[in-house]
Amino acid sequence: MPEIPDLNIFSSNLAKRLVGKILTNISILVPRKLKEPETGFKAALEGQQLIAINRVGKQLYFAFGDGQVLGLHLMLYGSMHWYEGTNENKFTIAELLFSNSTGLAVTDWQKSVMLTLNPEISTVPDAMALPENYLVTALKKIGRPIKTVLTDGKIVQGIGNAYVDEILYAAKLSPFSISNKIPAEKISILTYAIKQVLMNAEAHILKNFPDTITEKERDFLKVHLPKQKLTPNGEGILVAEIASRKTYYTEGQQLFE
Repeated sequence: MPEIPDLNIFSSNLAKRLVGKILTNISILVPRKLKEPETGFKAALEGQQLIAINRVGKQLYFAFGDGQVLGLHLMLYGSMHWYEGTNENKFTIAELLFSNSTGLAVTDWQKSVMLTLNPEISTVPDAMALPENYLVTALKKIGRPIKTVLTDGKIVQGIGNAYVDEILYAAKLSPFSISNKIPAEKISILTYAIKQVLMNAEAHILKNFPDTITEKERDFLKVHLPKQKLTPNGEGILVAEIASRKTYYTEGQQLFE
């Protein structure tokens, strides 16, 4: 699943080619996830100029000049691809054709990609802009494992399954720790780790894949490594399930319960 580091780069690279162009046609080939018919998307968006592309949590928001917004959630296996002329990408969910024949195909073999017209803006803070001491207060009344709290989108926006493992590893905090049992000083370390891990990952991807609009390898991660048994520091990687999600961690991560 593309997460904050990927989506920040995607939004920038998409904007370079698309902002200022007119959306001449939107075709939704797999409409099963739509909350309204394709005709509503066409009436609202076609003929409008794209003025910005922003990341909001785990979504990309395509903002048009008349105030309309197209929300795109790539889910687990969604991907985007440029095309000109005829789109030949397999498993296409939607095609967006802009002026000057610039095409963007959204694909997903699992057919889970979500397109939303004028999505509701969440008031939950983004992981990259957490107010000071926000988590210290927010976690006090939550008696669930910290991993599930950080990924369910109700306390923090934008953190997914891969990077939450990296964040907890960097903070030396067990994913099984009960949120309201974690001391304030440890939560402060966690808050710092969230931003640093995401920023470092974005810098790595940008350096190695500067023009990408598709998710790339993550072998630079330190603990969320399904094919590895050891971290780069030689620690054994443990694997468990939390809320039906594979979780990668080490014995050195402190448990609070």
